This record gives sequence, C-alpha cells and structure tokens, in this order.
Amino acid sequence: MSLLLGKVVLISGGTQGLGAGVARRAAAEGAAGIAITGRNADTGEKLAAEITASGVETRFIKTDLADVEQARNSVLETIEAFGQLDCAVNAAGLTTRGTMLDTTPELFDAHIAVNLKSPFFIMAETIKHLCSRGVPGSIVNVISIAELGGQPYLAPYVAAKAGLAGATRNAAHAHRWDKIRINGLDIGWTATEGEADTQKRFHGAGDDWLEKANASVPMGKLGQVDEIAEFIVFLLSSRSGVVTGSVIDWDQNVIGGSD
Repeated sequence: MSLLLGKVVLISGGTQGLGAGVARRAAAEGAAGIAITGRNADTGEKLAAEITASGVETRFIKTDLADVEQARNSVLETIEAFGQLDCAVNAAGLTTRGTMLDTTPELFDAHIAVNLKSPFFIMAETIKHLCSRGVPGSIVNVISIAELGGQPYLAPYVAAKAGLAGATRNAAHAHRWDKIRINGLDIGWTATEGEADTQKRFHGAGDDWLEKANASVPMGKLGQVDEIAEFIVFLLSSRSGVVTGSVIDWDQNVIGGSD
C-alpha cells in the first residue's frame, strides 16, 4: 500500500528519533516529497540525503522552534520547495526538567515556545495553505501522555503539552468543514536517542538504562519508533477515514487504572 501517494509532508523535529522514523515511513508509503526540520544541519542533511537516495525527494530546513518565525517559515519554505503541502507532523519536543517550585519563567517560556507556540503556528500556516488550495489535508501532533498529569519534574512540559492537546481539538473542530483532519498522539515512554541522553543527563542512568527500562514496563519494552511512526502515517492518510480531533493514548499504562 502507498498511504501517502502524491502527498508532500512536513515533519517538524524530523531529523532524529520519532520524527526521523516518521520521515522514513512517509517515504516508504509513497510520499511525493518530504521536508524535515531541526537545528542540527549535519544530522538533517544526512537524513535528507538518505531518504532522497531511496527515491523520495527530501529537503532539510534548518529551524529553531524557539523562534516562532522560523517555525512559520518552515511551512512556507516547504511549499516553495515542493509547490504544495498536504500533511504536517509536529514531532519536536523540549524535555528539560522543572518542578512547580524550581521552574523559572525562562524555562517555562522555553517550553511554551517549543512545545506549544511553534506547533500552533505550524498548524495555522498549514491550514491557511490547504484552505487557499481548497483541498483536504491532515495534521498529527505528537503530544505526550504526560499532558494528562505527568511527573512532578515535568511541570512546564506538562503545561505546554496540555495546551497542545487543547489546540489540537480546537483546530480540528474549527476546520472539519474544510476537510482538514487534525489529531494528536499522547505517546508514553519511548526508546529514542534523545531519551537515552535525557536519562543519563537528568536521572543518572548508565549505558544499561534501556534494558532496565524495558524490564520495568508491562509489555517488556518501551514504545518503539517504527511502530509509532507507522501509526502516525496511518493517521495522516485517508485510510484513517473521518477521524479528527482525537488525542489518542499510545502507552501501556492505563490512565485511571489502579491495582
């Protein structure tokens, strides 16, 4: 099957981890063009070259999501490069730690900028473009299961991601008659390069962190990038039907469950 045949896809935060997984999956599902954004040019250009070599033209757009104008411009640059944009994925996320008591205004603002403000305006620019063409489209926001409460050390992250969940539903409702579907994915603990760095930086984990993490969860493994990426591409595609405004839990712990 070619779920994204002929579609141009923008993936914000698409140079590594889950975003890179989505880019590779979009290419495998027949996308006509892919734009990936991030701050690291070396990583981004390498991935873009890899996917282009596989047969799908891919552009890297250097973007710092702390700057909302760069975020907005990434949409415009994608349209300029490919002539259209059909699907967008907000996959980037800032995960620096902070509790309610030690979070500074500066840390809070950084989380809002990366985890809420820039995704909000990437959605807005994408929707404007789709409406101007009078065509359907789809957007998926990678949120977090933590938006439902989260750990004490994720206070600013939770605040921003909860805002993105609300914005996802609001935008989906506002543009359902434009046939623009907008959904979110509340992912749980996931095995990525970034998570490895986070565990070592903030939690003193060793090189065996993943083995220990896998042993601590019900399914015996953390969330897997390839599995989540496949589901995101499904949500982007017409195969997910009329589904819009859904924020879907992708986790192995049940919110509200109790032993």
